[in-house]
Amino acid sequence: MKKTPMMLQLALILFCIMAIPAAILTWYSGAQIIENSETAIGESALAGLNANRKLNENALANLAQDTARLAATNVFDRIRSFETYDEVNASYTNVTKALSVMNELLNLNRRVDGVYSSYFYLNNSDYVISTDNAVTKLERYEQVGWTTEALAGQRGISGVWVPRVLGSGDHVVSYVYPLNRLSSTTDGLIVVNMRESQIGKYLNTAEAGDGHSLLLGSDGKVISHSDKSLLLTDGFEQPFLQEILDQDSSEGYTFRELDGNRMVYAWSRSALSGWWNVSWSSMDKLMTKSRDMQGNIILLTGAIIVLGTVLAVFLATWMSRPLRQLVRMIRSKSNLEVVNKNELAFLNVAFKRMQEEEEGLFQLLQEREQDTRSFAVHRLLRGEIPPRITEIFPELYYRVAVVSIDQYRVYVGNTNLETRSYHGYLLNAKYESLFPEGVLARSVYHSDGCIVIVINFAPGGDEQSCDRIQQALDRIREESLELLGHSVTIGVSGLADAPERVAQRLFEAMELIKQRMIKGAGSVMYWQDEEENSRKYMDSESSERRILNFLDAGDLNGILKELQVIRCQIGSAENISYDNIMFIYHQLLGATIKHLRENHISTGRMIMGKGNIYTLLASMDTLDELEAYLHGFFQEIVQDLDRGTREANHGERIIQYLQDHYREEIVLKDMSHDFGISYSYMRKIVYDLTGKSMIDYLNQLRIEKAKELLLDTDLTIKQIAAEVGYFNVQSFNRFFRKYEGMPPSSYKTAKTKSS
Repeated sequence: MKKTPMMLQLALILFCIMAIPAAILTWYSGAQIIENSETAIGESALAGLNANRKLNENALANLAQDTARLAATNVFDRIRSFETYDEVNASYTNVTKALSVMNELLNLNRRVDGVYSSYFYLNNSDYVISTDNAVTKLERYEQVGWTTEALAGQRGISGVWVPRVLGSGDHVVSYVYPLNRLSSTTDGLIVVNMRESQIGKYLNTAEAGDGHSLLLGSDGKVISHSDKSLLLTDGFEQPFLQEILDQDSSEGYTFRELDGNRMVYAWSRSALSGWWNVSWSSMDKLMTKSRDMQGNIILLTGAIIVLGTVLAVFLATWMSRPLRQLVRMIRSKSNLEVVNKNELAFLNVAFKRMQEEEEGLFQLLQEREQDTRSFAVHRLLRGEIPPRITEIFPELYYRVAVVSIDQYRVYVGNTNLETRSYHGYLLNAKYESLFPEGVLARSVYHSDGCIVIVINFAPGGDEQSCDRIQQALDRIREESLELLGHSVTIGVSGLADAPERVAQRLFEAMELIKQRMIKGAGSVMYWQDEEENSRKYMDSESSERRILNFLDAGDLNGILKELQVIRCQIGSAENISYDNIMFIYHQLLGATIKHLRENHISTGRMIMGKGNIYTLLASMDTLDELEAYLHGFFQEIVQDLDRGTREANHGERIIQYLQDHYREEIVLKDMSHDFGISYSYMRKIVYDLTGKSMIDYLNQLRIEKAKELLLDTDLTIKQIAAEVGYFNVQSFNRFFRKYEGMPPSSYKTAKTKSS
């Protein structure tokens, strides 16, 4: 062998490797091919059926996902307020909004082949927006009552698929997607009609020869079939289907005799929709091909042995080709930035990436479970009893704790929305983990700056449970301060022994948060039942009168001292309620505004830009914040009253000057210098008095005088222009048209005819 050239050795080795196994394989396959052909054919039929099923499922899933993404947009909010067809057609703007919804539905139709039509129905409206009939009344379109029955068993925010026949006689499979508070801010539904013929194409993609297939609903109704007369009939009446589909297996194949032919039946049930995919083919024709193939294999084996010997040297290249093709395909369909690596290293990175994506999907499923649990807690806080409440809160006793961020307005001003959402997510997860074993806590975000914790624990000594809860709440304060940089105030409700009382306990905890104004920020307060007459009531009527007197006198220091007196009275009062404190300050603000209006002083400019001042007071946590806000409020009023007096004097002089000298050429900057004020300040005064700019006010004075001269004199247009202060006719004509909508000559003609 050593003397034999390497090429001959390699050829001999490869010949033995290829020829001997090929001869054995040919003999074995010839003996076994007939025996195993039925199994192979059955598995092939099942594989083809599964491929068609997945293709159909992918198409329907893509359409469902596109519908859900459309529902998540705000396009339907534009027509949410239009409950009737007449409201939609009330204006061009309303019609445009409705057409924008129709355009989005048209775009939805184009994303998936075979969509017949789609429409949107707003709950309690008398119209629909469709792709086949635009915006039309419901009575002229198909009725939507069938959707109620279709959605009867629907859970969550997904839609349902319903096979049906349209009024036009077309068979479709309709996807009904409800819009509600879980998926959109608009209540209604989207219906997308997929042609049955398109589903039939998906079902028969891999069929060949005389093979047939059909699609059955979970109730046995025929959804798709090549024989259209069988659509929506009972599919179990077809031969063998009832017997086959009653088996425990969700997929498989079997053989039956039908009209003298041996048939292979394959079935597969969709795990997503519960629909049955069934196909059947004649075994006789398939077996004929197998027998012919057996003879061909023998001939091909001999040819392969001869050709294999010649092409053996290229075997390594051919063996690596599938691997290279796989790598190229992965590179083209992914963004893996892997360079200077061989194919095996690249595939290793790709498989690791697939593992990471799988872990991400698992994390997403966990988050979805958390969202479902949070929704159940929100329902419990609203007074509703969610289903399977004992799975979420298995113990008997409940307490509700409200964690409120102190100085929330400052916190909002220092953080953006994304940061606040991230803080809320972290705090919710952290709060639930801080409670000891035996105490179950579910945390949800409730309102601005407030997180609600529903605490559930077993009977066994309320004092002992309170000690454990207190330790957890102390840790919540510490962790919140570290994360937010703000202290938190915690209100803990009384004990509830039934889930129906949790909503009332939430009210108690929220009421305790209001006591932060009296007891200070950063505290933990527990609910104690008190009789209403134990509260001390106080008013500040005498302080209000003194403050209004100081306001009339422009004495800001007197006002600030009187505010300090009110603060001291509140601080020294025992058992004063939060509502009493807010009543005192609301009454003070209301009396101030009423006093200003009774004295014919405009309050709009003084409080403009402050928003709702009563809402601002309610958002403040402590008496210090209230007092600081009122200091600034009255300081601005006193300054504004003083400034208003000065502006009124300047304003009368400026208006009188313009009325006396409008015929002259007025240089406004020189005019402001003569009055001893700045040009911008002078423009502001005129605008506040007249609602117009100085240029507009001066030009209107001139045009009004010109209108009188046009009607009462025989002066020419040029003479009138010079008389009212314009030194060329073109400027006069331009301004006259601007304010009157027509040239001076047309105005004179129109007035002369009308008189």
